Amino acid sequence: MKINVLGRTDIKVSRICLGTMTYGEQNTEAEGHAQMDMAVDYGVNFFDSAEAYSFPGKPETQGNSERVIGTWMKARGNRADVVIATKIAGPSGDRTHIRNGNLVFNREQVADAVEQSLERLQTDYIDLYQTHWPERKANYFGTLDYTHVEDGDWTPMEEQLAALGEQVKAGKIRAIGVSNETAWGLMKFQEIAERTGLPRIASIQNPFNLLCRQFEIGLSEIAIREDCGLLAYSPLGFGTLTGKYMNGKVPEGSRHQLFPQFKRYFKPNGVKATEAYVGLARDHGLEPSQMALAFVNSQRFLTANIIGATSTDQLMSNLETEDMVLSEDVMKAIGALHLEYSHPAP
Repeated sequence: MKINVLGRTDIKVSRICLGTMTYGEQNTEAEGHAQMDMAVDYGVNFFDSAEAYSFPGKPETQGNSERVIGTWMKARGNRADVVIATKIAGPSGDRTHIRNGNLVFNREQVADAVEQSLERLQTDYIDLYQTHWPERKANYFGTLDYTHVEDGDWTPMEEQLAALGEQVKAGKIRAIGVSNETAWGLMKFQEIAERTGLPRIASIQNPFNLLCRQFEIGLSEIAIREDCGLLAYSPLGFGTLTGKYMNGKVPEGSRHQLFPQFKRYFKPNGVKATEAYVGLARDHGLEPSQMALAFVNSQRFLTANIIGATSTDQLMSNLETEDMVLSEDVMKAIGALHLEYSHPAP
């Protein structure tokens, strides 16, 4: 397993990270434990969660992902051997069940969110603590056509960084990151850190896959030059790039069957692009999901590829991509398809 350094910290993480948002919803506690055991046996030491998970967010399952990780670490006695990342939820939609709906990144709420995550994780420190999405209005989750909100009501970014810095100083978190952040937002945080001596952002967790490559436009250069690598989520585009939804199929128990409201990767252009990439993989004798994951793994700006699975068979197939290197012919063909389908899943 390739090991990367997280930002400018001394934290070393496996290039494959296991995402746990299905734990407590699509996966039971026992299934989550089995997945994490398998991942560790394969060399994975990095696990990602969030206070909002299980996915999709709802009151009765909120925090379950962290709880499953916590019971696993307690049962295995392996806290020192793994790197745990989690996130604080920001304002978005109806999430009054999380911290009474007071979802801002000020000193009080950051401290409260950290304490609750520590309790669920049954640990006294979090390795990587991330803002799940910006508190301010911005383009994320695939949104286009940026609409500027002048002087919006959000916690100043220096105050956010100071609040997170207090938790670092207290030893409750080791490093901080952002998720679903923009190029401006990431550079603003780094500028504040440089100017004030507050902790730098060590990583950025954004979507990246064959159907969603906006990260390359501006954030990729920042990731490399600022030593703030990508933690790529949704590398299989909500499962579409496995090919299991081809020809309109919706397998029983699949994520799209269970949660049809999430349509980003199922719009007409997304379906056409998916068909093209799946066809390319099969033409070259590759499993479509493995080609898609190997493509993400090959990016210089990547720190970790966050895989997720609901079965151990799926997980093993994903883990096996760690050793894959796509041929020059496949990479050229991917490039040609990207020109044809440059933004198929907004």
